[in-house]
Amino acid sequence: MENPVEEIPHVIHLLTQTSPSLQRSTISTYFTQRASFTHPFCRTGSWQHSRFLIWAIYRWYKILSPKIELHVNSVVFDESNLLLYVQLHQLFRIWFIPFYRAPVNLVTVLKLMRDKDGKYYIDSQNDLYQVDEFVKFITLPGGWVFVWVLQFLATAFCLIGAVLLWPVSAWEEFVGVGVEKTKQDMHLKD
Repeated sequence: MENPVEEIPHVIHLLTQTSPSLQRSTISTYFTQRASFTHPFCRTGSWQHSRFLIWAIYRWYKILSPKIELHVNSVVFDESNLLLYVQLHQLFRIWFIPFYRAPVNLVTVLKLMRDKDGKYYIDSQNDLYQVDEFVKFITLPGGWVFVWVLQFLATAFCLIGAVLLWPVSAWEEFVGVGVEKTKQDMHLKD
């Protein structure tokens, strides 16, 4: 890629909505040979020819859900760290489960590598889903409600713990835990 921000939506559509041969060609064109892939359900690691496993993951993805609806909402490029952040929405349907739909939002973090000609290649892909999003893949409709209930319960426990154990916070404040570090950080910002 010469311009990752402009080109990545097209690359994502090629990976998720094209024929097997074009999908494989896309992986060969845009991923390094040692590229890694991380997802809540699978990972490849990075080793010589690991992009073969990336091809297998994308193939299985398309076999399970032959007609993926996908929209790239935003792309941000952190050029100094060669990180491309892509926020997208997809509608995943498993063809052999009637009425199954998993509308999910995710952020994909792509670590890029730049060659001597100035072109960018994907060196790693990390798909980040909130728990209530990736649980949609594996539960019956409404499974995300269970996750939300657990998350709100955990938040309630945080509140109770913070209120009941306020003496710990008072002690940290009294002895100045982190005060010197905070002063240093504030000084650097000035």
